Amino acid sequence: MLLLSWNVNGIRSAIKKGFLKLLESNRYDAILLQEVKSDYIPLELSGTAYQTYIFPARIKKGYSGTVSLSHVKPLSVIYGIGEKKFDEEGRVLTLEFEDFYLINAYFPNSRHGLTRIGFKLEFDSKILAFAENLRKKKPIVMCGDFNVAHEEIDIARPKENKDNAGFTKEERDWLTSLLELGYVDSYRLFESGGGHYTWWAYRTNARQRNIGWRIDYFIVSDELTKRISSADIMDKIKGSDHAPISLELDNGAHQTL
Repeated sequence: MLLLSWNVNGIRSAIKKGFLKLLESNRYDAILLQEVKSDYIPLELSGTAYQTYIFPARIKKGYSGTVSLSHVKPLSVIYGIGEKKFDEEGRVLTLEFEDFYLINAYFPNSRHGLTRIGFKLEFDSKILAFAENLRKKKPIVMCGDFNVAHEEIDIARPKENKDNAGFTKEERDWLTSLLELGYVDSYRLFESGGGHYTWWAYRTNARQRNIGWRIDYFIVSDELTKRISSADIMDKIKGSDHAPISLELDNGAHQTL
């Protein structure tokens, strides 16, 4: 089973930049998109081989939002985490399959000057409680833009960004606490070194110079760890300021779809 997660920074923009070629390849069993900035599923996505679900932001147009696509209809779809102030931003869309839950999440940005760090940290706490509740029934795969670089090797310039949004001690400590509860950062099962990033600022040619951050993850509960056969950053694919990331689960998980 091959999964892809991508902060597309606008689904219509991504479509114009070649997203449909990726979709039409039919390589992926599920595709999870964040920051789609749309209130509806674009017509270009209809008629494909995928069941398509959207959870748009309700507080304003062209903001946030998640889309999940799956080759097979899930057992259930959960929109949000049951917290209005987060759910009205369309941040979490969960598909239930036979033997695990697939959580597509767009975490808040704590913003310049940390003006939204309280909101971000509360969301972090609430989504963890949501995932842990689901985990009582089935294992968890949680993916998306977490808006935090976990360790110094996950950011090109750690000293310059100390205590900046996405690299505060509080945000990083939360991700550590998540992993300590029995979750694994799948990419780190295959790559222990630095210099591998998923987001680059548009300014100053950051992507060309590889001055980036690794803030997009596939986090998997321990129960599924043995099924992980690969995890990758697809940094050659353009169309957003983020790179897509992928996760492949072995044949045991293929029985789900």
